[in-house]
Amino acid sequence: MRIGVLGSGDVGRTLAAGFTGLGHEVMLGTRDPKKGPITAWVQSTGKGVSVGTFAEAAAFGDVLVLAVLGTAVEEVARLAGAKNCVGKPVIDATNPLDMSTMPPGLFTGTTDSLGERVQRLLPGAHVVKAFNTVGNPHMVKPDFPGGPPDMFICGDDDGAKATVTDLTKALGWNVIDLGGIEASRYLEPLAMVWITHYFRTRSGNHAFKLLRR
Repeated sequence: MRIGVLGSGDVGRTLAAGFTGLGHEVMLGTRDPKKGPITAWVQSTGKGVSVGTFAEAAAFGDVLVLAVLGTAVEEVARLAGAKNCVGKPVIDATNPLDMSTMPPGLFTGTTDSLGERVQRLLPGAHVVKAFNTVGNPHMVKPDFPGGPPDMFICGDDDGAKATVTDLTKALGWNVIDLGGIEASRYLEPLAMVWITHYFRTRSGNHAFKLLRR
């Protein structure tokens, strides 16, 4: 499978390396593909990964990953090009963080979500919220004493969610489907629970698991 990762920060690089490790071809999309640290990372990661512009990565991928700051989502969606995303699953790993305070808050309020905004920005794509409720060091092959944690996802297209579920499980997660993309209104505040605990403990070594009887 070909995967276009829109974003070259820690989350984008972590997921790109994880998918490459599974044997997928990955293109990392960024504003400046010739930037030294990016080209050095691509060379160090090895076979199966390349770098291009946001538009090139979006056109390249059968599946796309949006992995940028929440404040950059609108610009990156524009640069990627809505036409390049039509019919494709788009994993939305973003959070609408307002960094003007610490800990941050959410700039979307409670009657909208960034996941829904991404779907509106890319109306022909099949947006699936995922990977927004854990820190990037544990996104690939998470290893916790209690066993694999749960990744909560949501999106409007069942086929896209099935594809994202398969990819997420291959990275070592259990998956829980919460329904349509409007459930991002709950997953993004859940990310705030993770973030608040991080600020209290100064440790990112935690993840969520739904216990059942």
